[in-house]
Amino acid sequence: MSELIGSLAVRARFPSDHLHCAVSGGADSLAMLALAVHIAGPDRVTAWHIDHGLRAGSATESGIVSATATQLGASFESRRVQVDPGPNLEARARAARYAALPDTVCTGHTADDVAESVVMNLMRGAGFDGMSPMQRSGSPRKGQVVSRPIIAMRRHETAALCEALGWTPLVDPMNTDTRFVRSRVRHELLPLLTEIAGRDVALLLARTAEVASNDVDILDALAGELDPTDARALAVAPLGLARRALRRWFLDTGVDPDGHPPTLAALDRALAVARGEVIACEVGFGWRLSRSHQRLTLQPG
Repeated sequence: MSELIGSLAVRARFPSDHLHCAVSGGADSLAMLALAVHIAGPDRVTAWHIDHGLRAGSATESGIVSATATQLGASFESRRVQVDPGPNLEARARAARYAALPDTVCTGHTADDVAESVVMNLMRGAGFDGMSPMQRSGSPRKGQVVSRPIIAMRRHETAALCEALGWTPLVDPMNTDTRFVRSRVRHELLPLLTEIAGRDVALLLARTAEVASNDVDILDALAGELDPTDARALAVAPLGLARRALRRWFLDTGVDPDGHPPTLAALDRALAVARGEVIACEVGFGWRLSRSHQRLTLQPG
């Protein structure tokens, strides 16, 4: 076991401050917790469990995570949040979970999660940023810093570490419920793509996401040099950079109350204003973009 945890530890990338680990009790988060204690020592690690109350017996999971943290010598914190059944359950549960977690938190996402998110984003018609979802995504709470220290690892590796430690990870029924898109991508689509390609597609997608993340960083830096309120500058800028500058402006302003990026159609309407084709347009959620003396202004409805 010591050889296995040592080989995985060299691939982990934990931050240098106190490690607040979000632990559901599944194999990925348990393995992350074990690695955190191995690398940082138990005094610098706190396991956090968030109970969504979505299924009977969920409260007992907190006790399992608590017992594991005690076994490792780490601290433990538990929070209960309310998530009502209904549409967008996954997204609402995620938002409630992050809202209950501390300002800096480590999550147990793996390369397999990255691959699934890339596929899901492509199916939604996401742009280039959708190719690097985990590396670049933040959290629903502004100012929260999320680290993903085991992002380079595979799900089978976290399961192997739990087995070596003698742990039986919890299995979230949502992960096998085919009513959810991610579950179907995980259990149906990615295995089919791997069969067709004759290669491990999840690994290829995770590598593609890493490359895309580096490229997006460059694009963001270039777009950051553009003043999104300067109509003339936007009008002559390369289309991709102009859209990216506007997207960041809309996000920072809070046009979408849920923090989602603007649609391509909204960005193109805004660019039409910048080019002088129209003097104003609606960009969504009651917000209006207008131009005066070659300056753009966003105003809520």
